[in-house]
Amino acid sequence: MKAKITWAGEAMFTAESGSGHTITIDGPPDHGGKNQGPRPMELVLLGMGGCTTFDVMSILKKSRQEVTDCVADVEAERAEGVPSVFTKIHVHFTVSGKNLKPNLVERAVKLSAEKYCSASIMLEKGGVEITHDFEIIETN
Repeated sequence: MKAKITWAGEAMFTAESGSGHTITIDGPPDHGGKNQGPRPMELVLLGMGGCTTFDVMSILKKSRQEVTDCVADVEAERAEGVPSVFTKIHVHFTVSGKNLKPNLVERAVKLSAEKYCSASIMLEKGGVEITHDFEIIETN
């Protein structure tokens, strides 16, 4: 896996993934940025959230659950001072669908957290406390 980060002036950078996708990274105005893109630590949080949601959906599909929507709300706390690393992250999944089985949703969340999500497992090994919960919304 590769990435290329190119300075675009001030506190802005263009990041290109190995698969050819680009994203603008920028700082807040009080750090010389223009607020034109997410901060680097926001990208870490987005990546972890995307990783675990991808896993949960994949597991639920394999479990033949009729999922119509899945949203992960991710909240993080950071250490005071420098480096301002993540200390705690909580992921709340809202899974919508028809006749969803709570035990299968719980299993999917647990498998992602403990076995499949490389990003969250890596962060946990780095000392971040990661918790998860979920709710199910029945749809017609």
